[in-house]
Amino acid sequence: MREGYDASPLNPVPGVVWLILLPIVAMEVVVSAGMLGVAGGAGGIGWRQEALQRFALAPQVLGEMRANGQWSADYLMRFVTYAFVHGSFMQALLASVLILAMGKFVGEVFRPLGVLAVFLAAIIAGGVAYSLMPGAKFALFSAFAGAYGLIGAFTFIIWARLGAENASRARAFTLIGFLLGAQLLFAVIFGGTADWVADLAGFGAGFGLSFVVGPGGPSHILKRIRQR
Repeated sequence: MREGYDASPLNPVPGVVWLILLPIVAMEVVVSAGMLGVAGGAGGIGWRQEALQRFALAPQVLGEMRANGQWSADYLMRFVTYAFVHGSFMQALLASVLILAMGKFVGEVFRPLGVLAVFLAAIIAGGVAYSLMPGAKFALFSAFAGAYGLIGAFTFIIWARLGAENASRARAFTLIGFLLGAQLLFAVIFGGTADWVADLAGFGAGFGLSFVVGPGGPSHILKRIRQR
């Protein structure tokens, strides 16, 4: 057999990326099956709405818990679960594709636990930032904050490589600048919620946490500080 002919036609994706995608895909399969009438009968049509009511994050929840001094486990879990339910099949598909692309790149550099930590930190940071934003009324859902966290880790990798090459590190932020610019433009033209705040917070969390969970970790940071 000629060399390369036995290779997989698809580049392997790190297992942790599939672990992140599993609950997103599973949830979408279930609610889509209900909407199409494949499962759940007449009641299945409302499964997506029920999932949003059960797992999405209402922005006023954080303020209410702080005011009452009561921290409900049901509400606290929504700072994570909101990322695994989507408003439509297309939204879930776009988020999954972004996670798959960014997760593959980051997963080839970071350890699996590092990738998972970036994703979880990003969705929590996104949920908190959105909840603290004055005037936020609509519930937050979708995995885009986590995807933007992986973009933050991706940006960190490019940023570090450009620094090693003595090139302009500002180029590393081209992707996030383009994505946020496009998102804001669509929001202005077509309207929408301010969930870009959650995405931006997710990006910041992913980029910042990469200094700790990325290659070298805290010891690498201390070494750079001592060199200065």
